[in-house]
Amino acid sequence: MSDPVIAHALAHQHDLVDGLKALVACPSVGADPAMAQGMEDARQLIEARLDAMGFENRQRLTPADDSGQPSLFAERLDAPGAPTILVYAHYDVQPPDPLDKWESPPFDVTECSGRLYGRGISDDKAPMLIALDALAAFIAVEGRLPINVKLLIEGEEETGSPSLPGILETHRTLLAADAALSADGARWRPDLVALNVGSRGNAGFELRVQTASQDLHSGRFGGIVANPLHVLAQLVASLHDKAGHIAAPGFYDGVAEPTNAERVEIAAIPHDEKAAFEAIGAQPVGEEGFSTLERLWMRPTVDVNGMWGGYTGAGSKTVIPNEAFAKLTMRLVPGQDPQTAKEAVIAHLKAQLPTYASLEISRDRGQGGAYTVPDDHPLLGAAVAALEHTTGETPLKVRIGASLPLTEIVSRVLGLDTVMFSFALSDENFHAPNEFFRLSSISEGLAAWVQILREIALIPPDRFAPFRPR
Repeated sequence: MSDPVIAHALAHQHDLVDGLKALVACPSVGADPAMAQGMEDARQLIEARLDAMGFENRQRLTPADDSGQPSLFAERLDAPGAPTILVYAHYDVQPPDPLDKWESPPFDVTECSGRLYGRGISDDKAPMLIALDALAAFIAVEGRLPINVKLLIEGEEETGSPSLPGILETHRTLLAADAALSADGARWRPDLVALNVGSRGNAGFELRVQTASQDLHSGRFGGIVANPLHVLAQLVASLHDKAGHIAAPGFYDGVAEPTNAERVEIAAIPHDEKAAFEAIGAQPVGEEGFSTLERLWMRPTVDVNGMWGGYTGAGSKTVIPNEAFAKLTMRLVPGQDPQTAKEAVIAHLKAQLPTYASLEISRDRGQGGAYTVPDDHPLLGAAVAALEHTTGETPLKVRIGASLPLTEIVSRVLGLDTVMFSFALSDENFHAPNEFFRLSSISEGLAAWVQILREIALIPPDRFAPFRPR
């Protein structure tokens, strides 16, 4: 027997696509102050959508100091006695650079070969609208939601969620719920039905190396004054040893080695490593003693995301720059404290710094710890049941190497567990040129979101009690 709510949602997929085009057209790059209007346009578009759906108590949430980009909140408490779920998404996106690598305008949705292209379309505007349209279908067909829903749509996820802890702390009572369900998080592969049950944490900062008070002529000063680009390259190279281990003392504090059971479980997951690396024109490297999936899911990293300094324009300029810069980020695993890990890397860089150079650390990008949802959590059970119902397959439980700051922050501040239920796929060029979202994922996602709401409605609220703060 067909589900009338799913039928309604599928019949209105064109409305979802139209809404997606309008939302992607808002250049909501939270990291770039020049894109402030795009952020505001995205907020107003989402707020209008929530008003049309009959959500109540809509407001913009900020920390007590009123800093950062606001999060959007609204709620429908339609089902007394049913569970209350905090549904999460975010409206900010990564910068579109490098623009010359895009084959279509990044803020103008282009449809081609069953795909929709645009910045932020897969991470996370399409998954967000799938969740909202599943809710809207219940409201249109049944006049109410089967559970109580509180929406939290963040504006700083792509910059590490620096304001989110303050927002959650300031609005703790407003955001009280039984668990959190995230439209963000991405499925692992298009050929496997899977649920992400864990994500790595992150931290990061920028560094500046200086060796002189001004740029210098290389003919007059070459060989007698240190080149900061050389110093920076040496510092970066010192972060890893030849075996791929991170060389900063104390960085691995708290990191647990994968257990034999975890290694057996990971090894059993179908993974064509050769094809995966050929698809991106790369070869596997990394920390010795671990498989590719173990490195991706169970081991921490330190990466340089950008290095610059000196003359980079056309032609030649024989200059020794006086300063050089780099951006560093870390992916962290369970057991690591983000602040401790970051301080270990900074201490290592300072210890390696030669006496003829100075080092300045700046632009902390926010930080969050790793997170794993308890295997016996009732919301995870609902997600498994929903995917079994809609796909006919039992989903594999996998982890992701990326970070979803919400999961650890919500756990730490509100004491809530989070299940990631996104229908983006990890090969859809997140954060890169030509980001896309598969049209086929819209129908799959709508059906699964309708079903997971029905599954949650069957859970007695007291089943969540062992997992909530006491």
